[in-house]
Amino acid sequence: MAALNEEQSMIKDQAQAWVTEQAPVLKFREMRNSGVESGFTPQTWQAMVDMGWTGIIIPEQYGGSGLGYLTFGVVLEETGKQLTASPLLASALVGASALLLGGSEAQKQAWLPKIVDGSAIFSLAVDEGPRHAPQHIALQAEASGQGFVLNGAKTFVLEGVSATHLVVAARTQGQVNDADGISLFLVAADTPGVSCSRLQTADSRGYANIDFANVELGDDMVVGELHGASGLLDEILDRARAGLAAEMLGTASQSFAMTLDYLKTRVQFGQVIGAFQALGHRAAGLFAEMELTRSCVEAALQAIDSEAEKVGQLCALSKCKAGAFVFHASNELIQIHGGIGMTDEFDAGFYLKRARAQDTTYGNQAFHRDRYARLLDF
Repeated sequence: MAALNEEQSMIKDQAQAWVTEQAPVLKFREMRNSGVESGFTPQTWQAMVDMGWTGIIIPEQYGGSGLGYLTFGVVLEETGKQLTASPLLASALVGASALLLGGSEAQKQAWLPKIVDGSAIFSLAVDEGPRHAPQHIALQAEASGQGFVLNGAKTFVLEGVSATHLVVAARTQGQVNDADGISLFLVAADTPGVSCSRLQTADSRGYANIDFANVELGDDMVVGELHGASGLLDEILDRARAGLAAEMLGTASQSFAMTLDYLKTRVQFGQVIGAFQALGHRAAGLFAEMELTRSCVEAALQAIDSEAEKVGQLCALSKCKAGAFVFHASNELIQIHGGIGMTDEFDAGFYLKRARAQDTTYGNQAFHRDRYARLLDF
């Protein structure tokens, strides 16, 4: 782990204690069984707001604490360990990043304080198909009078069910796969013409498909440069990927911890199964993978905080490594537990399902291997 300052260490301890005591995976199970439509409980979300987590990357002038992305990653790692469901990533990191990077001063003044106090939940609406393809934008935004009219659809929008506002990637010029001609728009979820369809997903979170039918917006709803938001979108997505990678690190490390505990306690043939060399080697491999992943994740978050030149490369690397680790660790959690690992009564299945969803969100391992290679000019 990177050397945390005193404030970051305190926040980590707070997050670890709160998540373990107030929002463990048992609470996630209860939420899933209740069928709550939003994919999270209001009490959990309000507690996060009260602890100040929603303002971690938002400067003090807008009501936040301005503690940076590494600090946010520390919190997301802890929530990932217990699969704590909330809009924290989608709104307080991704949505806030969109406004911080591309919003006008008026937009920042209007919406960042609402993200901090939890009264507004933002989400980025970018993908339009089954896979992450941020340049494949077909949703049209046509100029009309003093604004624009949006027509099209977005898929798998994180926290789309509960979002009050959407940052929507739309095409204002060019063809579907062109890098140029993309613009970002701020759209209130209750705007006439916006309709939301909840998705039933394996990880029981609040995803939605969202349709836009003749949605009218003023020109003050443009975020960033008109026709030229492709680079801005990449910057927002990199921050989303780094934050999600931190959560994935938590999910994977908890999968490893559960596996390790089982290896130390399960007795077979008169001895604990961790004494068997083959299983010990598998555990050692997971530990090495965990430490390597942690280095990649923290390097990406620190690069964002320091505005380093290689943010894109490091974020692609962290998302890819976290994807590989969470995939492997969740598989081992199931396999080493044997039959009990396959039952719904045991928590292993929650980790496996969440791992698969995390890996595909904002680009899977194959997407980021390719992106990393292209950024290195291979």
